Amino acid sequence: MQQNAVRMKRVLTAPALVFFGLAYMVPLGIFTTYGQVTVLSEGHLPVAYVITLAAVLFTALSYCRMTSALPLSGSAYSYVQKTFGGNLGFLVGWTQLLDYLFLPIINYIAIGIYMHEAFPSIPMSVIICCTIFIVTMLNILGIRLVTMMNMLIIVMQLIFIAILLYLCIKTSFTFDPEVLLRPILFASDQISGIFAGAAVLCLAFLGFDAISTMAEETKDAKKALPRAIMYTVFIAGTLFIIISYFAHLTYPAWQDFIPNADTASIEVMKRVGGTMLAFSFIMAYVIGVFASAMTSQASIVRIFYAMGREGVLPKSVFAYIHPRLQTPVLSIIFVGLVSLFSLVLSLGMVASMISFGALIAFTFVNLSVIKHFVIDSKERLGAKKLFTCLVLPSIGVLLTLWLWTSLDKEALTVGIIWLTVGAAYLTFITRGFRKTPPSISAEEVDLIIG
Repeated sequence: MQQNAVRMKRVLTAPALVFFGLAYMVPLGIFTTYGQVTVLSEGHLPVAYVITLAAVLFTALSYCRMTSALPLSGSAYSYVQKTFGGNLGFLVGWTQLLDYLFLPIINYIAIGIYMHEAFPSIPMSVIICCTIFIVTMLNILGIRLVTMMNMLIIVMQLIFIAILLYLCIKTSFTFDPEVLLRPILFASDQISGIFAGAAVLCLAFLGFDAISTMAEETKDAKKALPRAIMYTVFIAGTLFIIISYFAHLTYPAWQDFIPNADTASIEVMKRVGGTMLAFSFIMAYVIGVFASAMTSQASIVRIFYAMGREGVLPKSVFAYIHPRLQTPVLSIIFVGLVSLFSLVLSLGMVASMISFGALIAFTFVNLSVIKHFVIDSKERLGAKKLFTCLVLPSIGVLLTLWLWTSLDKEALTVGIIWLTVGAAYLTFITRGFRKTPPSISAEEVDLIIG
């Protein structure tokens, strides 16, 4: 193993991982796709969040299982690679790259949109480029610095959310049952739109799975990772549902968002607290999205590192760890350069692409649990293990497949093209599937897990 002399530092604990996951999700990140999904669901955003949370909970349990068994940086790529083999593992990892590569991009686009809204004299391109540079430098300096900044930023967002909910209740709460039930009651002809919105909202929960990419920088990873994953999902899901519900009570006229869905959240803030709250929201939101950009870049870099270490991507670039900083510097720079696509892509398109890759990864992590703990198990399976390792992940597979079919055609088309490119690359590195993709040995896995 070429990189065994230099490894990443194990400095993270379960609380730090929860802050990492929440920073990745961005508690105020609900407003990134607020207008888009409100329009799709015809004013039923809280219901869409409940559906997505249900699907994510089953998948989160599967991530907990796999992080306990294989606490490796590659996340879904590593799990599928070790349970189903190198070919399928590579294709899932390749698809996983799609959503993880687009996650920093959507953060940069959102920062550009909202900062330009607050300061119209500054071009979006300048804002985006400066943000990419700062985030890249912070990641190069190390995950400990990123984690410390995340904690401070999460606390700031939670304070803003408390103020927002107070103002929503003060200005809009009523004991009229019709008004209170309007955001959660829907007609049968609205179901397809709600599920389409729920599929897009998968990106809001991308953070719990990103925690698993920190496996090789976590103390006592087999215990800390599962705890952090479940805490993060419950905290974030609860916040998203509560915020979206009260925001809809405040601004029920979702049809008004159609002209400019990207900045619909600003209209909600103006309705609740006027121009001052709208400006405060922009600042709090941009700071939160900045934290998400830091953590999302850190996560994709760890996946590149895992694939580079195994040799399916060039080792000299993606498996390189800086001797002094102990960070994958070249991978970080590469992701920063790819993030420049945020200068030309649209928010809606990127949101759909992220969900495509996420749902593929979610499906195969659930299947990995079944394969690893049930099919490959040499132990006698009791009722409890069959329930937790067969029934629950099977439900997770069905729910993620259901959401996957709700994605729009453009996202499916681009996703399939990306997968085709990955299959072509796999054919090349395996010489037409005559050899298996390179991977680290079982002994090296044991050494990494420690």
